Amino acid sequence: QVQLVESGGGLVQAGGSLRLSCAASGSINIISSMGWYRQAPGKQRELVAAITGGNTNYVDSVKGRFTIARDSAKNTVYLQMNSLKPEDTAVYYCNAAGVTLSHRAFGSWGQGTQVTVSS
Repeated sequence: QVQLVESGGGLVQAGGSLRLSCAASGSINIISSMGWYRQAPGKQRELVAAITGGNTNYVDSVKGRFTIARDSAKNTVYLQMNSLKPEDTAVYYCNAAGVTLSHRAFGSWGQGTQVTVSS
């Protein structure tokens, strides 16, 4: 079983910055991809950014403002969010996929962290 613990959310004014962290622990053999999703009230959960190997991808609305990075040694993924806008307000969820020590595929979610951007 693989657990994800997120941190770093909070309240910030528009134009400000926040850095989210997500640490994976448990029966991990390989993590193939890690990513951040978000869900605003009344909206579907959407992929914000993901990193697979050395490749990254972002939803268009955050390109140039958000940066995803991964520390493989620590099984941790980060999301640096700059120039935040009120429309970035949402609960942000970490996701990881890979293979456990018992050679089973896994896909895990964090508990979510609230990001609120005031105008």
